[in-house]
Amino acid sequence: MKDYKEKLTAYYNKFSEEKRLTRRHGLVEYLTAQNYIHKYLKANSRILDVGAGTGRYAIALKEEGYDVTAVELTRPNIAIMKQKDPNLRVVEADGRSMPMLMDKQYDLIILFGPLYHLQGQQDKIAALNEAIRVLKDDGVILISYIMNEYAVIYHGFIENKFKECQDLFEDDYKIKEGGNDLYSYMRLEEIDELNEICHLERLEIIAADGPADYLRPILNRMDEETFKGFIDYHLKTCRRPELLGASSHVIDIVKKS
Repeated sequence: MKDYKEKLTAYYNKFSEEKRLTRRHGLVEYLTAQNYIHKYLKANSRILDVGAGTGRYAIALKEEGYDVTAVELTRPNIAIMKQKDPNLRVVEADGRSMPMLMDKQYDLIILFGPLYHLQGQQDKIAALNEAIRVLKDDGVILISYIMNEYAVIYHGFIENKFKECQDLFEDDYKIKEGGNDLYSYMRLEEIDELNEICHLERLEIIAADGPADYLRPILNRMDEETFKGFIDYHLKTCRRPELLGASSHVIDIVKKS
């Protein structure tokens, strides 16, 4: 666990999650996630944001008046959160083990960071089970995953890194876990399997950013009216099954079965 924390801390000392979600391709993901978060919120919801990063969601929801607790493993991200909002309730913890949090306390859990980075099914199950433990019986979890086919298409072919990445692929182009890559790339059937193991029932699953990551330079050139049109198109099509596997992220919205 210590090695995992050190690797993530080193990574987030270099990578700006804050900037990613403010660029147009990241803004598509952010607006989509917020749309579905609010769909499942109640007026008095208690929210837990696990793997809160720099607090993009946690702080915005707190400013709306919700009771929010942010859980984050890396101190650089915690420092940014506290700088942005010194009154935000922040817990330094690993999403696989949060013993400081009591059972069945939260109405809605945002689990966007941990399943990006945890490798191996058992670690993923541990994070899901810990979220389930602190979720109220009628609560909802929004879980974000990075998708395998997006990573192959974008990094292998669009960025022209296919030759140097070939050793990372299984015969069917499933990306191997381990090595220096801190990300875990999923397929829909793997997400389904995790839900079955953890006794989670899907409410819906959405393509968080759809084609946005493939269109980065095009989105940046769009005028505001066209970009608003793209957001409208995306929000009305992001549940379509043909978009899910090729999206860079999906959000699986689940409850206890």
